[in-house]
Amino acid sequence: MSQPFPAPRPTRLLAPDATGIAEAAALLRAGGLVALPTETVYGLAADATSGTAVAGIYAAKERPSFNPLISHLPDLASARRQGLFDANALALARAFWPGPLTLVVPAAPGCTVSELARAGLTSVALRVPAHPVAHAVLEAAGRPIAAPSANRSGRISATTAAHALADLEGRIDAVLDAGPTEVGVESTIVACLDGAPRLLRPGGVPREAIEGVIGRPLVLAGEAGHAPLSPGLLASHYAPAAGMRLEAQAPLAGEAWLGFGPGPDYPASLNLSPAGDLREAAANLFGHMRKLDALGHGTIAVARIPQQGLGEAINDRLRRAAAPR
Repeated sequence: MSQPFPAPRPTRLLAPDATGIAEAAALLRAGGLVALPTETVYGLAADATSGTAVAGIYAAKERPSFNPLISHLPDLASARRQGLFDANALALARAFWPGPLTLVVPAAPGCTVSELARAGLTSVALRVPAHPVAHAVLEAAGRPIAAPSANRSGRISATTAAHALADLEGRIDAVLDAGPTEVGVESTIVACLDGAPRLLRPGGVPREAIEGVIGRPLVLAGEAGHAPLSPGLLASHYAPAAGMRLEAQAPLAGEAWLGFGPGPDYPASLNLSPAGDLREAAANLFGHMRKLDALGHGTIAVARIPQQGLGEAINDRLRRAAAPR
């Protein structure tokens, strides 16, 4: 079930300067909602320690309340006050933080992240983002900040302030505009709960890089029959209004086309990366999906994306966008 949607409110656009950062932090400390940039996507931020503020995220996003939220911290020391890090979690944090990696760890005895943000679980999902504006807001706010992607639940994630406004204007207090995000897909999520790290969601840090740090293959977490341990594990997610036809050779009559790599141009088409660069494709993914969806075609045909490196995260998002709903 979704939380009830609150009454409309004015949404301010803040600049990524000292004044805007201070205003964003003040809004968060007061229980407000602010869309802010990270290196992955724009996040819809609220005070993770306040159940009321977190409920505002669920209401604005119309998000299923059993799906836990990632709490963002300015540094590893702050994260260790919220969660219990085993040797694997500590090694991964030191290797990839700040950066696009989320670690799901047991909640520390003194964890201040609200039960609602953790969806009632005994674990907590933590990340230290690399974006300088996000880092400045976290430092100024002085508390864990929950920040799922700044879009309504199930819709395409926001990689610009305009995307966040398109979905959330009138539902949140402010958007802090620092331009387009760099990575373009959400963080990789790894659970370090019972010895063997498990990959819960592919994302901005490739699986191979993580396995290089822990010295073993990642276990793939099963989803069926269990409440999600982390964000991004619902079957239908990142969904445009149009249907999605994956691994297509070419568009059929009446379809829009999302291409990858060299190839012919078609009507109503965009290419994630004409050069076949997966990093460029990841950065363009949600923006291109939004643009094609806005054209109003019933289906978006999608070229095959290699299943390697960031391609794993891209394909994960495409499969969720194409899931029945």
